Amino acid sequence: MVVYGMQLPVQSQSAIYAEPWEAAAGPADLLAVARAADAHGFDYVACCDHVAIPRRLAAGMGTVWYDPVATLSFLAAATERVRLLSHVAVVGLRHPLVTAKAYATVDHLSGGRLVLGVGAGHVQEEFEAVGADFARRGAVLDETIDALRAALGPEEYPEHLGERFAFKDLGQRPRPAQRRVPVWVGGSSPAAVRRAALKGDGWLPQGDPRDVLARRIERIRRLREEAGLAEPFVHGAIAEPLYVGTPGWEVGRRTLAGPPEELAASLRAYGAMGVGQLQVRFRSRSRTELVDQMAAFGSEVAPHL
Repeated sequence: MVVYGMQLPVQSQSAIYAEPWEAAAGPADLLAVARAADAHGFDYVACCDHVAIPRRLAAGMGTVWYDPVATLSFLAAATERVRLLSHVAVVGLRHPLVTAKAYATVDHLSGGRLVLGVGAGHVQEEFEAVGADFARRGAVLDETIDALRAALGPEEYPEHLGERFAFKDLGQRPRPAQRRVPVWVGGSSPAAVRRAALKGDGWLPQGDPRDVLARRIERIRRLREEAGLAEPFVHGAIAEPLYVGTPGWEVGRRTLAGPPEELAASLRAYGAMGVGQLQVRFRSRSRTELVDQMAAFGSEVAPHL
């Protein structure tokens, strides 16, 4: 079975994907979209993570990046069932105990709805500003995942003794509501794919084309088999932009648009290659149109996936 989730609008406004209406949007719009996701069967809503954007990247990335812990906690109180995903937390910017304290609290407050998506990050100035190691961020992420496994486990006094981080006899409560918080690893580089396969409970690709995605899913399967890992694993995908129905405006040539049955037929190809969770994004000119698109997808497309 393929579940579907979405990156929230408003909370990150890169020129690559933000719609014009988001520039004037705010907390009320985030709430409305999260509640719509909760009502229409979405498995998760997701929030990105950047601390600060350098001027050289601001034209493309923008500087609107809500904090994921604050945002997901805010939305947890307004929703009931939808899961809360950090897509992705750049955990190398912070000590693992700081990250664990924040996300354990999110999981506790939400009744066990956290999915911790993690990634290496790519903005050098951001790392330098907070004193984090940009050059070795991949190795730092590898150890940070191990440290977070311990710090987000059931033990009140978690223990990790590693090359960069070491802690024991330090109590942290509240504990997560989940006995094992799912960790999904983001990225499509060879190192990220390998990290997801060997250290994650799931993989968050960066929007790979379908043929590339299929090859990477097969590589993850092979790596996990070779390592003797038999636990459940969720392969993710980011679908092409969607519009349910016939748009009366220019939605872009890459957008999949049309009757629900046609969209479902196209999207079923992801499930056939092994995708377990599909991240969807809808073209829209307003919050109202976005919520309507979400409702149409949940009632008319999703049942055919």
